[in-house]
Amino acid sequence: MTSAGGFNPTWQRHVAAYELAEPAFGPGLLLDLGCGVGHSFELLAPRETVGVDLDADALEGQERKTVVADMRDLPFDDDCFESVLSVHSIEHVPDPERVISEVSRVLVPGGTAVFVTPNRLTFGRPDEIIDPFHFIEFDSAQLRDLCLAGFEEVEIDGIFGSDRYMEIHDAERRKLDRLLGLDFLKLRRAVPVKARQKLYDLMLQRSRKLHDPRAESITSGDFRLEHQGLVRCLDVVATCRGPKP
Repeated sequence: MTSAGGFNPTWQRHVAAYELAEPAFGPGLLLDLGCGVGHSFELLAPRETVGVDLDADALEGQERKTVVADMRDLPFDDDCFESVLSVHSIEHVPDPERVISEVSRVLVPGGTAVFVTPNRLTFGRPDEIIDPFHFIEFDSAQLRDLCLAGFEEVEIDGIFGSDRYMEIHDAERRKLDRLLGLDFLKLRRAVPVKARQKLYDLMLQRSRKLHDPRAESITSGDFRLEHQGLVRCLDVVATCRGPKP
């Protein structure tokens, strides 16, 4: 991914997740889980980070240690990381409880894990997963329950957008609603996943080519972390401590 054109707001939202999560971590080795192209790991400095992703092409060229692996079966010993960060990745597996178990296993007893994932109540539609690359989406209560299976303490916060970001976000939601309204019989659910993924990618590629000064002006500073009103947040953030054996 790049921050080109109309995709910049989404890019900056990912960058903000790294910036806002960073203060939760102590020193020591940090596992950047489902890191993709690794666009923001330098924000975690001076900690040493290890990037893990299933896509070898995404990891290529990153100036740090990277490992091609499934986040549900990590090739690391027990108790070897002080921290773990997962930004927009846990929604991409059908069995996220395995991710929680693996993260708990590789963390040292006093370690911290932070999971950032789109809020299902504000991403797409609350009653339907629109992104064909997502298996499961969470609200704040669901993410907390998931994480409590592997951690003694789970604190839930939310990432919120500025007024100018929300103008773009809400316009995209209205566009999505109009598009889905054309398929009132919900025949889209019968389309094979691979085909839906290809169509979704084509839509994103078109968005990246759009020249939109409003979108291009968005920065990571357009996002903030709050503890209240989580039903309206963009992303749910779970800060987890006390990994269970």
